[in-house]
Amino acid sequence: MLAKRIIPCLDVKDGTTVKGVNFVNFRDAGDPVELGKRYSDEGADELVYLDITASYEGRETFVDLVRRVAARVSIPFTVGGGIGSVDDVARLLGAGADKISINSSALRRPELISEISSAYGNQVCVVAIDARLEDNGEWICYVKGGHEPTERRLVEWAHEAQERGAGEILFTSMNHDGVKQGFANEALLQLHNALSIPVIASGGCGSMAHFKDAFELGQCDAALAASVFHFGEIGIRELKQYLQKENINVRTI
Repeated sequence: MLAKRIIPCLDVKDGTTVKGVNFVNFRDAGDPVELGKRYSDEGADELVYLDITASYEGRETFVDLVRRVAARVSIPFTVGGGIGSVDDVARLLGAGADKISINSSALRRPELISEISSAYGNQVCVVAIDARLEDNGEWICYVKGGHEPTERRLVEWAHEAQERGAGEILFTSMNHDGVKQGFANEALLQLHNALSIPVIASGGCGSMAHFKDAFELGQCDAALAASVFHFGEIGIRELKQYLQKENINVRTI
């Protein structure tokens, strides 16, 4: 069985790491390069950098940030935000990123997934999905940094993304984001049962037990968190020690 991965996520806005609640009310969390270096040293398995306002404001991801991160960290990292073409991917991979994450651009033009996976392999292409559980019980996908709903449903869109060549699905529950009451484990389990590619859980972590629940109840392959790492509430080394004691297979530090 593959080891479960622990992934700190750094949401970048105007060159600074920020963290919000339900995709709003952001506060400063520190320098993205220095934080990434710290997490790399502490034993994180991967990192995710998301330029959270790129698609909303129409800007490209900062290639310079990718270069600076690549020079400082020794683990794989994914970059997302404002990626709309294979040329964008080429620039980011050339700057040192290991994977790219697409969200709004994939929903607008699903062919982009196939274009990226054909050019660079599906292991490079992470399709991120921001979804909200609506009052009617449906998980609806959102674009433009969570600002605009679509007509797509979570599981069917994730399955289409897989069929088009996505290597992983990064699912963020907008309902759970920043609330620290646990991951959306029921939705994660639905994705696990519907897909054959890895699923990364995002949104809602507030304790070490929430990671355990995501791996056991949600059957996800990796769990991503932000504020609990950024503000020192959970240490990565301590988290992995806890998970090992709970018989969760994680990479040792």
